[in-house]
Amino acid sequence: MFKWLRDYLYFLWRCFVISFVGEPLFYMWMTFLTCLALIGLNAYCKQLVHGLMMTGMTDHVSWGLYIANFTYLVGMAAAAVMLVIPAYVYKRHDVHEITIFGELFAIASIVMCLLFVTVDLGRPDRFWHLIPGIGRFNFPISMLSWDVVVLNVYLLINLHITGYLLYMRYLGREPNKWLYLPFVFLSIAWAVSIHTVTAFLLAGFAARPFWNTAVMGPRFIASAFAAGPAVIIITIQLIQKVFRYRTSIEAIYLLRRIVQVSMIINMFLLLNEVFKEFYTDALHNASARYLFFGLHGHDALVPWIWTALAMNTVALILLMSPWTRRMVPLNIACLLLIMGIWIEKGMGLIIPGFIPNPLGEIVEYVPTWNEIFICVGIWAVGAIIYTILLRCTTPILKGKLKINLKYTQRNVSY
Repeated sequence: MFKWLRDYLYFLWRCFVISFVGEPLFYMWMTFLTCLALIGLNAYCKQLVHGLMMTGMTDHVSWGLYIANFTYLVGMAAAAVMLVIPAYVYKRHDVHEITIFGELFAIASIVMCLLFVTVDLGRPDRFWHLIPGIGRFNFPISMLSWDVVVLNVYLLINLHITGYLLYMRYLGREPNKWLYLPFVFLSIAWAVSIHTVTAFLLAGFAARPFWNTAVMGPRFIASAFAAGPAVIIITIQLIQKVFRYRTSIEAIYLLRRIVQVSMIINMFLLLNEVFKEFYTDALHNASARYLFFGLHGHDALVPWIWTALAMNTVALILLMSPWTRRMVPLNIACLLLIMGIWIEKGMGLIIPGFIPNPLGEIVEYVPTWNEIFICVGIWAVGAIIYTILLRCTTPILKGKLKINLKYTQRNVSY
């Protein structure tokens, strides 16, 4: 028992050490991200002192850029399942070797989700009310309590799977399937649940007809399974170039097909939403009219949503064409899709739900610079976490970091 604990602590220590080792470009990248994170921390300190008056949110629009990023990143976290299913259910060995990168990305995404929820709290010192057994958790009545449970459990599941597999690779042992496979299959169902619960969190507001729709859950899942794999496609190519870790091109083509199908479903569901809102011309379509065409001279989101629709349409056309069998057009399509879905699923979904308010008043929301700096800082923290995880993982996967191999900078270099 003592030897096992000593070996594991030594493993963690070696991972900690190599997370600070790299080429000059690595140090420049980490310095840049650290500066952004510190700017975000400074902005959050101002918000802690002065409260949410430092944001553009009001009593009328109580969710803003923070929750918009939260809903988007929940989908990013759930997207790891699109690598897990082909690898473990359909036994695709070419996908199996990159599955761990998707799970690491899920870990970084969930941490960012939790940070965005934290900064959205006006009184973060009262966060303990969400802890079961200590505060008034209101489980299972409150959908927010369900969100807290599923996100934290999904984080723990991915930490266990990746940590166990990497540690076994470090020791040079065959992993015990009973210690990780049940958690792998559990993560498949849990990945769907985290986004479904987030969708239910919005759809449960009867006073917000823009969100109160039955297709909110399917739209969340479809958009997540489009944008998430698109991010992973670009990430895998960066890992190949920066960390010199070779992966199969067929795995990227499989992700491309997943993005194709998911994007078709996402656009179809969006078309259903648009038809439902505008064909009947009911009074409850005021939020949709504000989003797409403006309402009584208020049109802050109109250029954003049409830009998002243009990006998504161009991305879908590119994905359906044979051009995206080449990397450059595929990357362009992925970038357009990622930005388009971020606008559509973030600001284009959260803000219009509050406009107009139940009394018919229109109060527009514009994020402040302090709000933007906090968001940039959180994204930088997520990038730092993912970079460190990749920095520790790739030497283990390439066999350059083992328990019986003495640590040298040459061994773990890129």
